[in-house]
Amino acid sequence: MTSPTPDALLGPADIRELAAALGVRPTKQRGQNFVIDANTVRRIVRTAEVRPDDVVVEVGPGLGSLTLGLLETADRVVAVEIDDVLASALPATVAARMPDRAERFSLVHSDAMHVQELPGPPPTALVANLPYNVAVPVLLHMLDTFPTIERTLVMVQAEVADRLAAAPGSKVYGVPSVKANWYAEVKRAGSIGRNVFWPAPNVDSGLVALTRRAEPISTTAAKNEVFAAVDAAFAQRRKTLRAALAGWAGSAPAAEAALVAAGVSPQARGESLTVEEFARIAENRGEANGANTKGARRYREANADASGAENAENAENAENAENAEHKESTQP
Repeated sequence: MTSPTPDALLGPADIRELAAALGVRPTKQRGQNFVIDANTVRRIVRTAEVRPDDVVVEVGPGLGSLTLGLLETADRVVAVEIDDVLASALPATVAARMPDRAERFSLVHSDAMHVQELPGPPPTALVANLPYNVAVPVLLHMLDTFPTIERTLVMVQAEVADRLAAAPGSKVYGVPSVKANWYAEVKRAGSIGRNVFWPAPNVDSGLVALTRRAEPISTTAAKNEVFAAVDAAFAQRRKTLRAALAGWAGSAPAAEAALVAAGVSPQARGESLTVEEFARIAENRGEANGANTKGARRYREANADASGAENAENAENAENAENAEHKESTQP
């Protein structure tokens, strides 16, 4: 196979010439910041551990900076682009700069959030410079829709990168952290400065690497049931899980029952839980609405027997206070 020419990748002048020829002006609405540094492109490809047998899907290829870098190594690249002008121009750019690799490139002109299938063999890797405003939902959609994606490397806003890779107990651990962990092991894989983009963004960027779990989370709960529990827990992240999950479970006692059955303290907060613990909570939601409500009462009574009537009274007062708080928070 013929190697690409040394200047096959796009530099700052190439990017500006292409943009001018197409009448393209990067828009904030679509989070368009084009990579103009070939060394950064090759660093991303190396960090993603792209292999010669990989079928890589790229979201938001823009003018083709990263696309060309991926084509240097991967067996095939499938790019998903929503912008009409960029989508129409990219195949020509690939053909002009890497004619010997052009047959290994496919374009899908669509919104990545709506893509359900891709041409050619199933993708094995996802590598993308994701627009800041849709990074997390696009990432989760792609991981969910294409289970053959084993390895992922995305460049996102540094703050988003920190959230995705955060561990339980971290101040920035939240919904993106838990949901990404449902699919993969997640870690920070580097930082990217602002000067490698055109136009330069107002924030730094970060690389996040995700490796698909060898085995799915072991649970009888469906993914949407687990994600609903996660959303509820972090919607009121300052509250205890007993209070935060009251609406999700049907009542505070029902939430407590599900938590106790899952082996999670009702006084814990969402930021301290792993995805596996959220899965166990979701498993027990149905029972919590019925028989486990009695179980929660027995749990409180057992604690009262062990620590005296004073604790029983305190537990009852705490329950009344939380019920009142929940009632107040749901008042129109």
